[in-house]
Amino acid sequence: MNTLNATRRWIALGILCLSLLLAVVDNTIVNVALPTLNRELGAGTTDLQWIVDAYTLVFSALLLTMGHFGDRFGRKRMLQLGLVLFAATSGLAAFATTSGQLIGARALMGIGAALIFPATLAILVNIFTDPKERAAAIGIWTAMVGVAVAIGPIAGGLLLEHFWWGSIFLVNIPVVIIAIALGAFLLPDSRDPKVGPMDYRGLVLSAAAVGLIIWAIIEGPRWGWTSVPILGGLIGGVGLLIVFVLVERRLAHPMLDVRLFKNARFTAASCSITTAFFALFGFIFLITQFLQLVQGFTPLQAGVRTLPFAIATGIMSPLAIVLMHRFGSKAVVTLGLLVMAAGFLIAATVKVDTPYVGAVLISMVTIAAGLGLATSPATDSVMGALPPEQAGAGAAVNDTTREFGGTLGVAVVGSVFLSVYGAKVIDGYRSLGLPEQYESIVRESMGGGLAVAGQLPADVAAQLAGVVKGAFIDGLSRGSLVSALVVSVGAVVAWRYLPARAGSSDQ
Repeated sequence: MNTLNATRRWIALGILCLSLLLAVVDNTIVNVALPTLNRELGAGTTDLQWIVDAYTLVFSALLLTMGHFGDRFGRKRMLQLGLVLFAATSGLAAFATTSGQLIGARALMGIGAALIFPATLAILVNIFTDPKERAAAIGIWTAMVGVAVAIGPIAGGLLLEHFWWGSIFLVNIPVVIIAIALGAFLLPDSRDPKVGPMDYRGLVLSAAAVGLIIWAIIEGPRWGWTSVPILGGLIGGVGLLIVFVLVERRLAHPMLDVRLFKNARFTAASCSITTAFFALFGFIFLITQFLQLVQGFTPLQAGVRTLPFAIATGIMSPLAIVLMHRFGSKAVVTLGLLVMAAGFLIAATVKVDTPYVGAVLISMVTIAAGLGLATSPATDSVMGALPPEQAGAGAAVNDTTREFGGTLGVAVVGSVFLSVYGAKVIDGYRSLGLPEQYESIVRESMGGGLAVAGQLPADVAAQLAGVVKGAFIDGLSRGSLVSALVVSVGAVVAWRYLPARAGSSDQ
């Protein structure tokens, strides 16, 4: 709300960014622990995907619902409720003893995150009502998303080096306490004064549609893409999405005004965010394993090597807002996505013996710079297309596209990787004449393949380790090319449909 003086507005932004940090860090802090979870809990590649995706699946499925609850019941109230739930479920995750328990706890954490994420952006929009000041605040908010992506692996690596893996979840609790205490006194509350009756059908349909589509994509490689459950999930999810649109169009007070998507600025910006995070999260899922299992870094060493990603994003996100005012949203978002594509193409050239200071580092910095360039103006475009009273719905759409894209990225890029890795590693394994009973372990994950190699005589172990690492690199290369293709398509859409400037008549 613009009744806050300038100092309090920026202090409030700091509290919102701290809350946001929690939700985003948990998207990435787990990635650096994947080899540890593979070893400690016996989690295979599918389990590892679900440990990552259970959180983002529930998160993305419930964002529209929770954004609507913020508009209806108060955004500050929903933010604080989400923080409390996030802390409680972090404790459950920390003490899980099986991969199934951890997946369940991560899903519950996703509920808390779905309350936190849209509330932070909705409160921001209601605090910063001046368009230029709001754009600057959104640039900082977006930079925090990029910084959190890199802070996760660093914090995870530091904790794993000194404590057991559950500490990566317990660390959330003191941060939550600080965010709640500061927010209780310094954050204003806001809600939609014209909210209508509760849209129960919209709440159920949106969550079910997103959930079914994501589940089908994650499980596609295991069940088979043409199997009845997967086709049923995809068709059912799309069908529910169509029903959701039809229902929302006929309501006087819908959970989401789907007519917003007729606005070129809103739709093209949402598409840009989706493609950027699709590529980003799919790549991070693989590169954190590459740094540890192929290049041999410890979790902490691997985490520290993602720090340039945070620096590049932190610099480029606010700078992108300055460039947006000078050159317009269309040019900056398109450029950002093309820069990301260039970074993924560089990553596709990485080999087993490629040093970190080289193609690996250059690719990460390039991807991060492109991310900052693309997402700050795109987020400003999404939120600028809506009046402040609909900030919760707008934030939910922005965050849903972000999380939906990220979840799809882990699912699709992970599936592409696994199909390439599995075929290559089994061919190599069989060429060494090794026993059949270990094939499934080697095919399931690189960690499993290296564990099998560790049980063999030294000469054969070295050959199998080489086969496993080579297969991983082939999968990483293919996954990087898929990421490059996706953001390139996003760049074409942004250039074609995103208006040059906020006030452009082609909205």
